[in-house]
Amino acid sequence: MAKRDTSRDGFDNKVLTFALTHFQFFWTLVQRVRPVKRRVNKFLINSLINKIPNRPYPYSMMTLDPHIPGTDMPKKTDTYTSWESLTDRTYTGRHLPPAPEFNRAGNLPELADLKVLFQKREGKTRYSKKSTLLFPYWVQWFTDGFLRIDRYDRLKNTSNHHIDLCNVYGLTREQTHLLRSFQGGKLKTQMLKRADGVEEEYPLFYYADPENGVVDPQFEGLHDPLRTEQRLSPDLKAKLFAMGVERANVQIGYVMMTTLCVREHNRLCGILASQYPDWDDERLFQTARNVLIVMMLNIIMEEYIYHITPYYFNFFADPEAFEEASWFRENWMAIEFSFVYRWHSAIPEYIHYEGQEVSLGKTLWNNQMLIDQGLGALMEETCSQPGSLIGLFNTPDFPVKKTEDGVATFLDITELATIELGRRTQLASYNDYREMAGFPRVTDFDQITGDEYTQQTLKELYGDVDKIEFFVGLYAEDVREGSTIQPLVARLVGIDAFSQALTNPLLAPEIFNPETFSPVGWEIINQTQTLSDIVNRNVPQRDRPYKVTFDLEP
Repeated sequence: MAKRDTSRDGFDNKVLTFALTHFQFFWTLVQRVRPVKRRVNKFLINSLINKIPNRPYPYSMMTLDPHIPGTDMPKKTDTYTSWESLTDRTYTGRHLPPAPEFNRAGNLPELADLKVLFQKREGKTRYSKKSTLLFPYWVQWFTDGFLRIDRYDRLKNTSNHHIDLCNVYGLTREQTHLLRSFQGGKLKTQMLKRADGVEEEYPLFYYADPENGVVDPQFEGLHDPLRTEQRLSPDLKAKLFAMGVERANVQIGYVMMTTLCVREHNRLCGILASQYPDWDDERLFQTARNVLIVMMLNIIMEEYIYHITPYYFNFFADPEAFEEASWFRENWMAIEFSFVYRWHSAIPEYIHYEGQEVSLGKTLWNNQMLIDQGLGALMEETCSQPGSLIGLFNTPDFPVKKTEDGVATFLDITELATIELGRRTQLASYNDYREMAGFPRVTDFDQITGDEYTQQTLKELYGDVDKIEFFVGLYAEDVREGSTIQPLVARLVGIDAFSQALTNPLLAPEIFNPETFSPVGWEIINQTQTLSDIVNRNVPQRDRPYKVTFDLEP
């Protein structure tokens, strides 16, 4: 691949990247001195977040609603700020105002013509040299808890706008109650046998009569099943679990993560009950929930963020450092944040399961695969194979459902559907978002990527770099050496991840203490460093720990 023209990367950006990706000995010393480490961590996180305007957003998707909210009365879709657009978080936020001229009919390529940008070259999958398959599984699972576009109204969302593990606990109190056993603080579970006869803990099954699609009465009202789920065979429906959100059974990686959290919650309840015998069910449940959420926040802030960057400095959660920062505002998920996390290309078209190659399609809605192999073994096999590269020309494509026009493929319902959503919500151009995020606007295709085929394809489709759409431009960029994602993706992920994770109420200085989590819970939080710690204490023991890592072994 030819060398990319870096003249439009920005001097400040180049200096910061160079500093953080060199001088390993210096960064090691910095991180050994706690006060210095905290100062550097605070400076770097503040510098990153302040690259773009802070919340509140001046506009939301409310401006595009053709009706006055809550009525059938028509209104113009002019762009302006109102009290409701600043406070009604049922509408998804946005970083930049709508760009109707950019998205007007005829200005952009036909949607079907863009399919070539995502199809694999000669049908070959490009694998990651850094990430295991656990990495995309994890990302899909944790982002689905807060990036929740309303499937009935794409201008709105069903998010609580926090990392609250709604995948495990549900989005509402009513849903949470349906999942609770109300005994010892625990969630409802059952024991199921692996193929080798060993029992492991899982959520209860969702359907009482899968043949006729009848939900178990105790889970009535948990959520509205997706249409894909409704079309499943009775055999697949019979093994679906009752979990917090409607997509929780969609793929074995997602189910694996939620099952792990259910087990850890119940394990925590057992420990807390033994230490605090006077506590009732409610206090045990709520304390275990708090502990688990913070453990996952720590893994996101430290293990996950460290994996996606090429930096020698390891960012960490420091609740006391940011409470007075200008960006420390109420969370509100933006449409752009959803787009930077659409990593459909990260999961290969074929994976290894019990030593055999199986299609990605077979892993959808197929919980028996997890039940048969068991959580530990499936996790280890997941971490023993690579994910695929995030970017253009690498998305799996297989038939998903029949339509009036024929058959819709995975690529149609993911990548092309995302571009269509970007046009409907009138997102600004790729160059506009570069400028917003502190990168100079590109003036030629070779400043986006050094790959000549990508340059030529983009030029044929768009003609001008200023016409490249946000979603396409995000993934057309070259991935930096040592990183897992493209520079603009990384910046926007970092900004939103830090500014919306560190504002979690459980991390507030007056809350983040042993009194909230109990002394025992506080100790567990501080002793839990990695996802591997959580997995290996929630699976049947063997002579060695199961391998659990985002990092692919060389």
